[in-house]
Order: sequence, then C-alpha cells, then structure tokens
Amino acid sequence: MAAAVLSSCFSLPRNLKNLSLNSTCSASSSTPSAFRSLSFSSAVSHDVFNKGCLSMSIVKRPSGHSIVCEAAPQKKADSAEKRARQAEKKRIYNKARKSEIKTRMKKVLEALDDLRKKPDAQAEEVLSIEKLIGEAYSIIDKAVKVGTLHRNTGARRKSRLARRKKAVEIHHGWYTPAPATVIDST
Repeated sequence: MAAAVLSSCFSLPRNLKNLSLNSTCSASSSTPSAFRSLSFSSAVSHDVFNKGCLSMSIVKRPSGHSIVCEAAPQKKADSAEKRARQAEKKRIYNKARKSEIKTRMKKVLEALDDLRKKPDAQAEEVLSIEKLIGEAYSIIDKAVKVGTLHRNTGARRKSRLARRKKAVEIHHGWYTPAPATVIDST
C-alpha cells in the first residue's frame, strides 16, 4: 500500500532520477505513522540528501494519505556562507563580552549591597569596590568601542554603578551632596 501511494504522488527533477524510498515499517500498516520512517538513498546526488535539501510531508486527503516529497539543490552562494560564518563568530564573541559585563556589574552591585548592610563599615572599604567599578567601566567602554553595546546602553550601565556607589556613601555619611543653589536671573 505504501509503495502504491509513493509511486502515485512522487515526482523528482531529472538530476535526481535514482532515488529509492525504503520503508522500515511493516507493509500491512496503512496509517500515516508508516510513512514517518522512510530512509532515502541515491546514487546520483547523495550529497543533496545529506545536506537536508529533501523535505517530506504527509498530506491528508479525503481519499487517504499522500506523501509529498520535494528535492531541490539549495546551495548558498560563497559570499552568503562566509557572511553566515562571520555572523556566527561575532554572535559568540558578543555573547561572551555581554556575559562578562553582566558578571562584573553583578560583582560590583553585590559588593556595594554588602557594604551598605554592614553597620560598622569604614570609608577605606570603598577603595576595593572602586577598583571593581574601574574594571567594569573598562569592559563596558571596550564593548561600546567595538560595537557590542550601544553607547547609550554603556553610559546607562556605568551611571547605574556610580549612582549605587554614591547611595552607599550617602547612607554611611561619607559623602554629603552639596545643596542646590538657585541662580536668580533678575
């Protein structure tokens, strides 16, 4: 039954004449699951099948089930393949850099939270955190320079670290903001 359905609905281009379909299921089964485990082999263009250029789908019709197979060589142009390789390489590189930025920021923010919760904290303890902030700034600036981050995103992340540091310093009394002066224009 499966062979009859295949021969009635299967057609290939001329360059793929030697295609054979082998079913690994029993021939007595007429359900669509019998069509799912077909293996392909070809003497002429075996590489077309290895690269996944053959698509097969089961179509339900009122008269029964049919298998529709489409085989088409889908070779990309060399420049497109190169562009795809470059894009993948950049994606991995950018992902690593963004992960490093998040890690550095997380370390700084956790250190600042610990310092804020500490009741007997000293002003000198901020120096080690400032070193972490400097490293985070450096990584953010490099990411902006190479185009991994937008410049506004980099500025926003640096500002977030600076504001949190200033909030801790104000909380412990190590920094007192200057009062805003009103300039009279009359």
